[in-house]
Amino acid sequence: MTIELLFGRAGLSLTLPETARAHVIEKPAFPPCTAPNEQIAQAFVTPHGSAPLAELARGKRSACILICDITRPVPNHLFLRPMIETLTNEGIPLDQITVLIATGLHRPNEGDELAELVGDPWVVENVRVENHFALEDADHIDLGVTPKRGVPIKIDRRIVEADLKIATGLVEPHFMAGFSGGRKVVAPGVAHHETIRTFHSARFMEHPLARECNLDGNPLHEEQLEIVRRLGDVYALNTVIDDKRNLVYCSFGEIVESHLAAVDFVRGYTEIPVGRKFKTVVTSAAGYPLDQTYYQTVKGMVTPLDILAEGGTLIIASSCAEGIGSDHFRAAQERLVALGPEAFLAGLEAKSFADVDEWQTEMQLKPMRVGQIQLYAPALSDDDFAVTGVERISDLPTAIADSIARHGDTDIAVIPEGPYVVPQATPRMPSVATQ
Repeated sequence: MTIELLFGRAGLSLTLPETARAHVIEKPAFPPCTAPNEQIAQAFVTPHGSAPLAELARGKRSACILICDITRPVPNHLFLRPMIETLTNEGIPLDQITVLIATGLHRPNEGDELAELVGDPWVVENVRVENHFALEDADHIDLGVTPKRGVPIKIDRRIVEADLKIATGLVEPHFMAGFSGGRKVVAPGVAHHETIRTFHSARFMEHPLARECNLDGNPLHEEQLEIVRRLGDVYALNTVIDDKRNLVYCSFGEIVESHLAAVDFVRGYTEIPVGRKFKTVVTSAAGYPLDQTYYQTVKGMVTPLDILAEGGTLIIASSCAEGIGSDHFRAAQERLVALGPEAFLAGLEAKSFADVDEWQTEMQLKPMRVGQIQLYAPALSDDDFAVTGVERISDLPTAIADSIARHGDTDIAVIPEGPYVVPQATPRMPSVATQ
């Protein structure tokens, strides 16, 4: 049996050993949908909780449009130009429109990468496309703190000062915030490092409700809602894509309502009841662009934990073409390897602000508590692999066969899309999103 895993740009054909009884966990087929340009045009005129886009733009002097960075396969090439043309048709000058890349604490996207991210030369040539820099104090406006948990609200002044504020993004499972898209593109997307590092502290990261596909009582989601409320009127275009990167759904409108509409749509295609656990789980890191670093690969380790049996083996395939990730992340991984999981976590629990990028190392502790992690990443150098804290494998079929023999169980779970699919050992009660 051969299964295609999302891996890098080209994918990876995995031929399973004959001893394996594979349970392939995939999304159900999306319903037929209209052409992307028709979906987008319809979303702009039938919004959720707001006036149509053209009416929102009327009388405004400036606009800021947030887009995700290169780590998310958002179909910017489909919607940015029609969105911008709608704004200019209502009188907003092109030189008063900024497309702001919501990098969070990631590196900026520049040159050819920026062109690929935007996907439309017309946009790059006609409006300002700029990166957010979370470490630049002067780029942010201090809006106080959230009332419940005291999270500092410092947001990029380009979105705060714009007359029309629009976030855009991709709605998919997120292993802490429940779902990406919507409010998350604002914070942490264009937030100051103190805001982001508070979100990434242990008091949020270790909270049992800060998990994939859950909005009910999720502290990250609740604080993100408080932050967007502080900004006043914010709108969003949320998109959903299939495994071939085709647009299958989009919703526009008030940032919270339009996001919940997209969550309601995507939930039935991403939360997959499986009904059992497995001693061998094989997954991917979702292919390009998500699997370009080990930093992002950790997401693929966390999402299938509900179906990984205690003491089981989690095997993940990731391109890691760009290596380990940032210097900050490498430093966190080095501490993990040197200290061990328990001492590393103890150090995190004493901090109000997480160090930059160490939160991803903290997330890696979750699968390490359950079982053994094996990584297939042939592009990762020996020096980089030394700080992963997981076991290296050079041949997937052999690793799977060895796991089957070790556990004495031929049943294996295979998740070709990695973190874009959330398998559940037992069905969960429906989440109720807080607003």
